[in-house]
Amino acid sequence: MMSSQFRPDKIAEEVIRFNSKLAVGLKNLMDLEEIPTGVTEKEAVYAEDKLILYHFKPHVKAKKVNKTPVLIVYALVNRPYMTDLNEKISFVRGLIESGQEVYLIDWGYPDRADKFTTLDDYINGYIDRCVNTLRRRHKVDNVNILGICQGGAFSLCYASLHPEKVKNLITMVTPVDYHTKENMLSKWIQKVDVDLLVDTLGNIPGDYLNWTFLTLKPYRLMAQKYVDMVNILDNPQYLNNFMRMEKWIYDSPDQAGEAYRQFIKDFYQQNLLIKGKVDIGGQTVDLKNVKMPVLNIFAEDDHLVPPSASKPLGKYVGTKDYTELSFKGGHIGIYVSSAARSLVPPSVGEWLNKRS
Repeated sequence: MMSSQFRPDKIAEEVIRFNSKLAVGLKNLMDLEEIPTGVTEKEAVYAEDKLILYHFKPHVKAKKVNKTPVLIVYALVNRPYMTDLNEKISFVRGLIESGQEVYLIDWGYPDRADKFTTLDDYINGYIDRCVNTLRRRHKVDNVNILGICQGGAFSLCYASLHPEKVKNLITMVTPVDYHTKENMLSKWIQKVDVDLLVDTLGNIPGDYLNWTFLTLKPYRLMAQKYVDMVNILDNPQYLNNFMRMEKWIYDSPDQAGEAYRQFIKDFYQQNLLIKGKVDIGGQTVDLKNVKMPVLNIFAEDDHLVPPSASKPLGKYVGTKDYTELSFKGGHIGIYVSSAARSLVPPSVGEWLNKRS
């Protein structure tokens, strides 16, 4: 007896459904408008070189507004509009709804003129001047800093070197111990001759880094998602969200050569952050100087920054007010899922408001 799943009439029906989805999907793709880079209204309040410091304008009136502003420090890799991808899942909007004044550093797109930009320039230069802008603008002595991924590592360094300017520190999916056994990205880069790479290329192409990240999960990130895409082609909303993600994934700025050289060698290859030996502008980063309250957020299924790389932070910082928050999702899902939207921004807001 022929199995029902191999019946010719069933196969024909499946082919018809597939072709119908494909036809509608092609029309939906043709009707797509320009994909936005963020959805919440914002204004530039400071600019320097490629950097722009944005202030997000409230889209709702919060019951109570925290007088201490939040500065989001994003990674140099990819673009920060991941935090504000669409109206329903926007991390930025969630923070605003919790009563926060939200600012974000947009690093822009480095070019050959930025080849010699160092970690000192980013941390003691750009971040410090953005912090000082917020201190003057809000007439406060210190600000709240929320660092994401590599931006979290930068924020830890900044909080260690300028603790008097940081009231509360939040790190999200931030690597701290770069030599844990689950850290595949770190294992890949241990034997790379970074000096030869930077001396040869100058700035590191964003496409090179993007390819590296995608090949950590090649089947899921470079094949399966496009197979699955067929199932959403006839849904304009789902298709629009998919294309926003695609735009963000492939919107990868080049990396300033000297900053990349030091970050890979000092952090990934030598694990100097937890050893207290990272040198930034002649100053040593000691995590024991991080004595302000710290909220450390990590994703349980993160393939880029596994929880084992983030969780050690608690034993290295000098604060007694240390809190962890875990999310059952991945490195990107912590910003672009409805589950994360309902958990993470309200938790961050509540944590900050208690310490305002």
